[in-house]
Amino acid sequence: MTGTEPIAARIDTSKPHPARVYDWFLGGKDNYPVDEELGLQIESLDPRTKHIAMSNRWFMQRVTRWMAGRAGVRQYLDIGTGIPTEPNLHQIAQATAPESRIVYTDNDPIVLTHAEALLRSTPEGVTTYIQADVREPARILDEARKTLDFEQPIALSLVALLHFIGDGDKPYELVRLLVDALPSGSYLVVSQLTADFHPEAIQRGVEMYAAGGVTLVPRTQAEFSRFFGGLELVEPGVVQLPKWHPELGLDETTEGNEAVSLYGAVARKL
Repeated sequence: MTGTEPIAARIDTSKPHPARVYDWFLGGKDNYPVDEELGLQIESLDPRTKHIAMSNRWFMQRVTRWMAGRAGVRQYLDIGTGIPTEPNLHQIAQATAPESRIVYTDNDPIVLTHAEALLRSTPEGVTTYIQADVREPARILDEARKTLDFEQPIALSLVALLHFIGDGDKPYELVRLLVDALPSGSYLVVSQLTADFHPEAIQRGVEMYAAGGVTLVPRTQAEFSRFFGGLELVEPGVVQLPKWHPELGLDETTEGNEAVSLYGAVARKL
């Protein structure tokens, strides 16, 4: 964690932040009026927005259960962590394998204020937090190496993150730099907003985010699939989030699943 300026002074409450808007969608209280205002505007487009946000959260949970169980992964690099919402990634992974090691990364100072919740590891495992932006891959990797063994498989999680990275910031190159640093047997996990199913509503959402100073870039299935070039997709491949191993879900509701405008996929580095 970096920076000597008081955290409260570094939290910009004049414009919405994706992590805080997401927290509002999930029913959290760690957000500001500007975040709630944008959330309400987005929800006015589609009353199922909160369900869509929960579907993304459930996707992360199912993937982590799959990683910790079937794939046997014991190390995780989660970029775009967001404000802690239980169960968080480390809680799921360490419930199966207490020795799991997790590195969380986010660029919103408010997440730093909740780092204590992120660092509640099992005695056998480790959790750490890096205050950084995905556009700083070299720095993230350098810091992550202090906790993770880059000779052993690592699950790189970029859940609901890349649609906030515009093409000008070269998202494909960023993902490639991160994946190239991982050893064979590692995994890439991504979820991404798409306009393939509800283009008009998504476009209006993009405009609302833009008005709040936030970049939002929906991508087609083909554009999303490019993130996994050279990797081996795990079945069922690129699908809408609720279709990725629904049997691993716990206490999830299927109402509104047909309207989830996010793709998700997991791929293995050979």
